[in-house]
Amino acid sequence: MRTRKRDPLTGDALTKAGRALRVVLLVALALLFLVPFYLLVRNGLASEQDITSPYWTFFPRDLQWSNLTEVFRDPNLPLGRALLNSTLIAVSTTVGTVVLASLAGYGLARIPYRYANAVFYAILGTLMVPAAVTFVPSFVLVSTLGWISTLRGLIIPTLFSAFACFVFRQYFLGFPRELEDAARVDGLGYWRTYWRIVVPNARPVFAAVGTIVFIGAWNAFLWPLVIGQDQEAWTVQVALSTFTTAQNLNLHELFVAAAVSIVPLVVVFLLLQRYIVAGVERSGIDD
Repeated sequence: MRTRKRDPLTGDALTKAGRALRVVLLVALALLFLVPFYLLVRNGLASEQDITSPYWTFFPRDLQWSNLTEVFRDPNLPLGRALLNSTLIAVSTTVGTVVLASLAGYGLARIPYRYANAVFYAILGTLMVPAAVTFVPSFVLVSTLGWISTLRGLIIPTLFSAFACFVFRQYFLGFPRELEDAARVDGLGYWRTYWRIVVPNARPVFAAVGTIVFIGAWNAFLWPLVIGQDQEAWTVQVALSTFTTAQNLNLHELFVAAAVSIVPLVVVFLLLQRYIVAGVERSGIDD
């Protein structure tokens, strides 16, 4: 039985059509993804009349740049202080989580210990416990220590991440042992090997975990809402939530504040997005 030979010209045409279709689909999805950002910018620079008008315009004729300064001068919305608190909390949580989780992951992956697997499975087990179960005990502990409305109460209870520990352990299991053996020949112990050999060669996974932790810490809402009871301890997410309970809702201030609050996340993601993929690929999560 003869088989019909495939026409190379037809095959090339189908390949080009498939690529063009993928490009069109990706562009459409990208534009759809950018719609919320467009709405934030558009409504943030518009007046109340333009926002509530039944006649939609792509951009208002008169852009209200004064909205940017107005939202920072609002006495009922300490946005500047909230941004500072969110920055301190997110950076501190990211650094602390990366350091603690990487040390735990390296210890579980490399240091011989009889109960290493049991400890690792116990850490994984905490991922299955709903956050609501530990919320009340954590609040009682923080309240007993007198950490309500303090940065200590907002940062310290969230420092360790079981997920980050899991990612680091999986990565360190595949880390070349030859580099560590060479370090031990030179007289380095586990601690100095970790800081001088492992950390410099594990930057992608550190950046990936750090990015994920930073985004999570910046977007955290429930814990800062309960612990940060004073205005001086509000994070940007808590400050934005006051718009939903305000008697007089200034829509343009809400959109401007929301746009300002996502700028750090966009910057961090754009700078480190390539490390997220590289870090997850090298961590061996799928193994």
